Amino acid sequence: MRASTGGESKKTGDEFAMTGASASGVGPVAETAIPDKLFFRIGEVSQLVGVEAYVLRYWETEFKGLSPKKSDTGQRMFRRKDVEMLLQIKDLLYNRKFTIEGARKVLAERSVAKKAEPKKKAKVVQQQRSLFGAPDPLTEIRREVASILALLR
Repeated sequence: MRASTGGESKKTGDEFAMTGASASGVGPVAETAIPDKLFFRIGEVSQLVGVEAYVLRYWETEFKGLSPKKSDTGQRMFRRKDVEMLLQIKDLLYNRKFTIEGARKVLAERSVAKKAEPKKKAKVVQQQRSLFGAPDPLTEIRREVASILALLR
């Protein structure tokens, strides 16, 4: 780990696996209640996330996935997914002491993992079909149990 000028240690994305921290995003990020709205202005997001507006504008330049739309008046309009991402970024930078580069790597790994989930699920279904033959093995089992009961009567 590298030491910053403030003497506190910073983590890069490569060191994430060694910390034992969960990549699921569980923690302070999950505790923050986000109002049920379509769009949030930068002032609202600043209060929700707990950082100044200029920090949010800076993070916009550093993290590709963060791209709020602008209204007709030029006001940044953040979506819910943007606010969730900002909460994750804040957790990585402030609580877990990652560098910006390390936080970028972790967010990229999470993105790749989310995209891989459907492929993994399809692979499991394919393995089940090869093992059991039918898509739903319970139907076949019920039929066999019913025929055994009929023989016993």
